[in-house]
Amino acid sequence: MEVVLRGFIAQKLAQEAEQNDTSIEEYLLDILTRKLDPNSKARQYINAAQELLDQAKQELEKNNLRQAAEKIWGAAALAVKAYAYWKEGRRLTSHRELWQYSEKLAKNLGGWVLDAWLAANSMHACFYEGWCTKAHIEKALDTVHKLVVEVGKRIQQE
Repeated sequence: MEVVLRGFIAQKLAQEAEQNDTSIEEYLLDILTRKLDPNSKARQYINAAQELLDQAKQELEKNNLRQAAEKIWGAAALAVKAYAYWKEGRRLTSHRELWQYSEKLAKNLGGWVLDAWLAANSMHACFYEGWCTKAHIEKALDTVHKLVVEVGKRIQQE
């Protein structure tokens, strides 16, 4: 399913997401999951992360590198947020908190998580700067995919 928003609503949504230092998808997910318990939120977040990775693959196939890169970043951010909800019932609200929590996640899952996090953040920069190549994106996609799958396994055990 795809929803297209235009005009004032689209502009307002983009402004609110930017003010909250998040993507439009993450902002909407926050709104839609407000009333859920932390474990349910975690499952919704990891499902959204998996969808973003699927979208990243589609964008990569169309050679839309910047969009693929941003979807990879979003998937990693949602995976970290999902883990924080699942493990501690904690809502992460800023890039700073995501960076800090990525260390905690690495202590629980392994040092490779920091590599995945750094790869995801390079994709965030790629979205804005457009300097990365298809090879960079493919590698980041593989690395972040592992992160999303591993977090998903933990969350689904509950």
